[in-house]
Amino acid sequence: MERKGMLAASRTVLGGVTFLPAFRTFQTARVALIWIDALLQIIRTTNPAVTIVARALAVVATCMYDAWSAYDPVASSTCCGKRLTRPVSEHTQAHKEEAISYAAYRALKDLFPDQELQFRIVMGQLGYSTLNQSEKTNTPAGIGNMMARLVLDFRHNDGSNQLGTMHAGAYADYTNYQPINTTDTLYDPNKWQPLGIPHDDHSFVVQRFVTPHWGHVKPFALFNGSQFRPAVPPATVYSSRYGMQANQLLDISANLTDQQKVIAEYWQDGPDSEQAPGHWFLIAQYVVRRDMYNLDAAIKLFFVLGNALLDASIVCWDCKRAYNSVRPITAIHSLYAERQVLAWAGPDQGTKLLRGADWRPYQTKKLVTPASPEYCSGHSTFSAASATILALFTGSDYFGGSYTRSAGSSLIEPGTTPKKDVTLAWKTFSAAAIEAGISRLYAGVHFEQGNFTGRALGHMVAQIVWAQAQKYLCGTI
Repeated sequence: MERKGMLAASRTVLGGVTFLPAFRTFQTARVALIWIDALLQIIRTTNPAVTIVARALAVVATCMYDAWSAYDPVASSTCCGKRLTRPVSEHTQAHKEEAISYAAYRALKDLFPDQELQFRIVMGQLGYSTLNQSEKTNTPAGIGNMMARLVLDFRHNDGSNQLGTMHAGAYADYTNYQPINTTDTLYDPNKWQPLGIPHDDHSFVVQRFVTPHWGHVKPFALFNGSQFRPAVPPATVYSSRYGMQANQLLDISANLTDQQKVIAEYWQDGPDSEQAPGHWFLIAQYVVRRDMYNLDAAIKLFFVLGNALLDASIVCWDCKRAYNSVRPITAIHSLYAERQVLAWAGPDQGTKLLRGADWRPYQTKKLVTPASPEYCSGHSTFSAASATILALFTGSDYFGGSYTRSAGSSLIEPGTTPKKDVTLAWKTFSAAAIEAGISRLYAGVHFEQGNFTGRALGHMVAQIVWAQAQKYLCGTI
């Protein structure tokens, strides 16, 4: 089963949990859901870096929120407070939908200029003209266009280097990061080593640290990216924990169950998926339908969640850059080299004795360990932040989602794994977040310390973002 089928919540089902459709609720929140769907689909087809995904979700959600806020009697926009709030007589569903659509279209066109045709199609389906570029604030289109421009003007100078003005190339690094280790030589076993990515023609492309400058991006709620930088560093080769965490992953690898393999694949969120931040937006879409949210509630939820993911990406990447720590594949290869280890030997090979230098994570050959240092886990940070926001927004940690992986549908071991249908079920958002984090240990791409630290960071970030977002939602800022 393809990743897009794993969370069918973007329609009517979340992995086997049926949604009871409510016509009124679906219709009132429909426009917000359509634009988030459009963004998630573009993420799947263009495959931007995970940090860029988090920022795109935040930018689009903020543009939509700011446009919507002009038609709410209480909320303040992020870009101009309440100065553009329209008279109560204009606070209609139609005006909100039109303003939101123009804002979303302008934001998406700016973020993914090569995909403009796709967004034009959505506008046409909704009955809006993309030729209307007016910023007259007495019209919904003008409100949407202006709010989007103001948000985008701010974000064009937020340190992400979206426009390539700080260094040539969109989102290019301007901090001159250089890895200590090379693909062929391990100079420091404590530090990240770029891997060679195999191609069908047997050539290799050397990994480059994805957006190493991201800790310098302007957050939504935090003072800066280093605000929550962990005081405790990752384990080093000079500590007993270094070997212990490597042994833990070897033990997991040697004893992988079908359930653990399904968990690893489900939360993998690799290429051709909406990636980890987008995965949690799918869950948010499910919540919108499950709880019968109207347009106002959906816009608020996407706004808060998007900015929590943005700040989580900034904090996590600050930590990655600061500690520049080794990934499990390098550590295990270095520690065990020619020694025999018991581990998963590859697709359909089961558990065997093999050289430490031949150990591999539970992945396909083409989907290698992500191109960033290990400490800390992005999945853990994104998931903890998202679960915290969803619990705070809904007033409960209850989730009630599930997903069933049919027998033999593994992407890594197709035809044989799992041996029978496996169902993952999450009673709470927290349980889902914990599973997402531990999935990275099952996959063999993160250590336990990186998982725990990421979860702690994500939770702290979410609390700060929630408090800041309330000021906008309640109009006190």
